[in-house]
Amino acid sequence: MRETSPQDQAVTDEPQARLERLFIEAYLRTKGHTLQSLHKLPAEEAKQLMTEASIYASTKLAEVETKERLLQEIHGVSQG
Repeated sequence: MRETSPQDQAVTDEPQARLERLFIEAYLRTKGHTLQSLHKLPAEEAKQLMTEASIYASTKLAEVETKERLLQEIHGVSQG
């Protein structure tokens, strides 16, 4: 397995960061909010919603990564 360079990591992280933001925004919409509307809420409420949204996004990202690994295994694609 080869080492990941900082440039490789940046390219890999960018799509993941965009996906994470989309999941956060999706979660907030289910609660009737947007990233912008959080600024109008009391700090504790905004913090709680962002914590929940972050947990949701992390869970969804883990699902995506797991599915990707499984598909690679099924199709015999190795990493590195």
